[in-house]
Amino acid sequence: MDEHAWAPVAWLADHVVTPILQRLGRHDDPRDIAVALLLTALQLTLIAGVFRPLESLWPAERWHDRRLTRVDRTYTLLMLLGLFPLFSYLVLAPLASPGGDVEAVRGPHGLRAWVPWFEQHPWLLFGVYYLLYDFVYYWMHRAQHAIPWWWALHSLHHSQRQLSCWSNDRGSWLDGMLQSLILAGVGLLAGVEVDEFAVLMLIGELVQNYSHTNIRFGFGRWGSRVVVDPIFHRLHHMVMDPQRPGLHNRNFGQVFALWDVLFGTSLYGEPIRPTGVADPVVDADNQRGVLAMQWHAVRRFWGTVRRPLGWKFGEVAFSEDCEPIAVGHDPAERALDQPVPDERDDARQPSREQ
Repeated sequence: MDEHAWAPVAWLADHVVTPILQRLGRHDDPRDIAVALLLTALQLTLIAGVFRPLESLWPAERWHDRRLTRVDRTYTLLMLLGLFPLFSYLVLAPLASPGGDVEAVRGPHGLRAWVPWFEQHPWLLFGVYYLLYDFVYYWMHRAQHAIPWWWALHSLHHSQRQLSCWSNDRGSWLDGMLQSLILAGVGLLAGVEVDEFAVLMLIGELVQNYSHTNIRFGFGRWGSRVVVDPIFHRLHHMVMDPQRPGLHNRNFGQVFALWDVLFGTSLYGEPIRPTGVADPVVDADNQRGVLAMQWHAVRRFWGTVRRPLGWKFGEVAFSEDCEPIAVGHDPAERALDQPVPDERDDARQPSREQ
């Protein structure tokens, strides 16, 4: 992939990025940063110009207003302009070579060194990279739901009652950094170049922006068995059903649904359901702004990571002081799974179009 042939990259690198790097005393490659900025601009254009209009034309759920989605739009702008995954890659790259020589990282290594044949088949190599990247993401995502201290952070992403095209980047920044370090580390070991990693990010982010979109159509019966679509992913975000308590722990894939199919975590054929969480302590995120959300997610994390239950696989809810409480699903324990009613209950029960 030769970004040097892309004129906008060269212009942005020479006239915008390079002067800023010089003023900051940095020696990063301005073209890599220019590529990342342009990909971010493309992503924002598609979200606002394509996915958002689709929500108005063919909504999965109709809401009386979209006020709960506003904070997610702020998250998207902050997260995309922060470029967490690419930042992590640029931080890890100097550590991956002797003496911190970034150029040494750019030599043949990873899959290119292990299978030299890939040098003559770059697109096939990229496909292998992406399968590896998405496979790691699938298992990481399962861990986010299975490990209580990680769920304490990830639950912020799931607390949204109005799932929309802006919801993908709603989440704990600590969780985001942890995900980025894992994915970037895998990319380094596999030998992914900076520009290739930026494209990996873009594909993953765009599919996730689309899969969170509030629309009622997907890729069809067979397409949805391969690629994650809004219908598939909305089931992952549904509120727990006390009558079928394990139903919401499905559909973990980022881009490829085939991992869920292969490992028995896929769910199809269910009607559209309300999204969010049943735990009232986590559901309260919907009453907060960005900084307050981050603070309460860290409180849940600290309250969980310092207790033994926080390290045992299983589903938990949180007490008011953020102590994790194991969630069983017998009638005596279901009180934990009921949200605190408030004046915004109509946002939890939108009218639905099938």
